[in-house]
Amino acid sequence: MKNELYQSCTLCPRECHADRLSGKKGACGENSVLRVGRAALHMWEEPCISGTRGSGTVFFSGCSLGCIFCQNRELSYGGLGKEISEERLAEIFLELQEKGAANINLVTGEHFVPGILEGLTLAKEQGLTLPVVYNSSGYEKPETIRLLKGSVDIWLPDFKYWDDELGLRFSGVPDYRERAMKAIDEMACQTGACVFDEEGYLRKGVVVRHLLLPGHVKNSREVLRYLHDTYGNRIYISIMSQYTPLSKELPFEELNRKVTRREYERLLDYALELGIENGFFQEGEAAKESFIPDFNGEGV
Repeated sequence: MKNELYQSCTLCPRECHADRLSGKKGACGENSVLRVGRAALHMWEEPCISGTRGSGTVFFSGCSLGCIFCQNRELSYGGLGKEISEERLAEIFLELQEKGAANINLVTGEHFVPGILEGLTLAKEQGLTLPVVYNSSGYEKPETIRLLKGSVDIWLPDFKYWDDELGLRFSGVPDYRERAMKAIDEMACQTGACVFDEEGYLRKGVVVRHLLLPGHVKNSREVLRYLHDTYGNRIYISIMSQYTPLSKELPFEELNRKVTRREYERLLDYALELGIENGFFQEGEAAKESFIPDFNGEGV
């Protein structure tokens, strides 16, 4: 199956049909060989994912979306990362478990799903018991998500844009909203309502992240309205304010500043008006600075 899926690749909505198996790079910027930039305990996810133990986070190289404001741009389209085998990926999962991780957290791995599945299968055969988190941009195909059924316990997608014009301007895709809606629906169908253990860690369910962009509160309000109207308390919504401008000035003026406290407060007030109860928000320093890992190959 792995060879077939990489040979004329349609794993992501861009459906570039690149023969990644022969070494060609797809729209994601990657061939079929797994590439990872960091594998370590990560303390900066939502409390029910990182907690005090940390999330066993594996950052994959490449990305099928390619946001102009990406905070992990050195990894997503900057060429960083080390090539590894599926066997080594399985070892990494087990090493993270030995370090006390609360879960295995797969960051931006949609273009490596066949290899990830092989790594998870090998690791589970050797004793991996942790819940698996799939951490993604939300720009996904339901068909690819279905491949992960039974292998992923927790879905952690973004829902970035309600306004498709913003998706086209900032991420180069004309259909982000529709893709995210269908992807999240498949995720929610697979897991049902969120389930927590006695320590407060999420064991199963969906947490949808939304990053407020400067100057685009209206876009954010529409995302929250849709998610709450559609799923109610079946999912959790993480409302994020940590947008960090790139050092290089972007061609969109509003993206060259941070989100103001007033903008974020307006969005939180709207969330309360909607009646959102299952959610996370950022406060204090977490809302002022974004923790961007050093992709130095740690744990790889």
